Amino acid sequence: MSPLRLPGPPQRVKDPHRLIAESGADLEGHGLKRTMGLFQLVCFGVGAVVGTGIFVGLSDSVAEAGPAVVVSFVLAAVTCVFTALSFAELGSAIPVSGSSYSFAYATLGERLAFLVGWCLLLEYGVSVSAVAVGWSQYVNELLDSLLGYRLPDVLSAGPGDGGVINLPAVIVVMMAATLLVRGVRESAAATAAMAVLKLTVLALFCVIAFTAFERGHLTPFAAHGASGVTAGASLAFFSYIGFDAITTAGEEVKNPRRNIPVAIMICIGLVTLLYCAVALAAIGALGPEAVSDKPAALSLIVDQVTGSSVGGGVIAFGAVVAIASVVLAVMYGQTRILMSMSRDGLVPRVFERVSPRTSTPVANTWIVAVVFAVPAAFSSLGMVVNLTTIGTLATMVAVNTAVIVLRRRNPEVKGRFRVPLHPLGPLLGVVFCVYLMYGTGWTTWVQFAVFLAAGALVYAGYGRRRSRLADTA
Repeated sequence: MSPLRLPGPPQRVKDPHRLIAESGADLEGHGLKRTMGLFQLVCFGVGAVVGTGIFVGLSDSVAEAGPAVVVSFVLAAVTCVFTALSFAELGSAIPVSGSSYSFAYATLGERLAFLVGWCLLLEYGVSVSAVAVGWSQYVNELLDSLLGYRLPDVLSAGPGDGGVINLPAVIVVMMAATLLVRGVRESAAATAAMAVLKLTVLALFCVIAFTAFERGHLTPFAAHGASGVTAGASLAFFSYIGFDAITTAGEEVKNPRRNIPVAIMICIGLVTLLYCAVALAAIGALGPEAVSDKPAALSLIVDQVTGSSVGGGVIAFGAVVAIASVVLAVMYGQTRILMSMSRDGLVPRVFERVSPRTSTPVANTWIVAVVFAVPAAFSSLGMVVNLTTIGTLATMVAVNTAVIVLRRRNPEVKGRFRVPLHPLGPLLGVVFCVYLMYGTGWTTWVQFAVFLAAGALVYAGYGRRRSRLADTA
């Protein structure tokens, strides 16, 4: 019996079997080596997620939602869970490096796949700059607690934040690139160590903050109503960005059809519990007013609760390590996305070259580092958070849609994990993603529309003409 075909399939859809075969997904693909086990993959996911969003962005979410920020985190988590299930199925069925881009190419067609890859430049690329800016803020907190010294604004902040150049942000990007070009095994080991350390630090924060917990700080619980919770959820979603980076490691993971879906679900569950505990502890300790509008809120809370700068210094150190690991993991994901696009001819071939000595895309990594060090040096965190969020949510809409299309068009392509209650689960994922996109505000929508238009022009002028996939029309 032939598989059910959707009416009017889009042109230039890459067959999933061809995609898997070209990547060598069941063997070794294009010089990449399978070195990551489940534990390392979970740590990689946690490393990509837990960072600026909770250490720096918590104050912004609290400012919007108040104590109901806990609900905002849960709402953002629910959105991620539905999409994570779709990622898990696709990552198990099509275990290749391209993540959302490759999944879209196998289901929605080349044009939409290119735009998904274009949006991933926001999620993986621009967020590197945002995360690096957050890292710089905590470096100053750490220096202040240890030495009583802070870097001058002229060297630690961009023009939008009253400085000239954010030198620490550039340094952390270059440090991550140096480690990435050395090899995946070294990068995975460093990410695992940093993930364990930052989970320990956040658990320590909860222990300290809960000693000063006052129930009265949680009332009124939803002072800004449902709109505040929605706005808070849109901002809180930034704290979850990166879990899908797990699927970018499809060609460097042992037993990817099993380990990718398991790692995604463990990562989302662990991170959600942690975020809700941290938010509740922070607000319960000092109240929402004291938490909001403080970029390094966690460190300051511990200082006030303990009456000493030592505890805050420990938290600042944890934040420095945590955010550095996000830069490392997210840059890894970006290079693998570009590698997959380069294999298809949609971006220059330099991005697909793998060093035979280190089995890493060296030129790709350094190009990414240099390009995204520039906005890290001269922009502020707030300038890119909403745009990064809406771009990420748009790719998640594509992923949820891709599951439905793959099941109908290629039912023989199966992994070890299947989304339950299909197609309801993916459809709910689309609904929740669009709902959070709405919460980013009309200004962000306009910026995103301009960004997509630019991507469409790049595809028409470069990608389509150089694509290696024959037109299937």
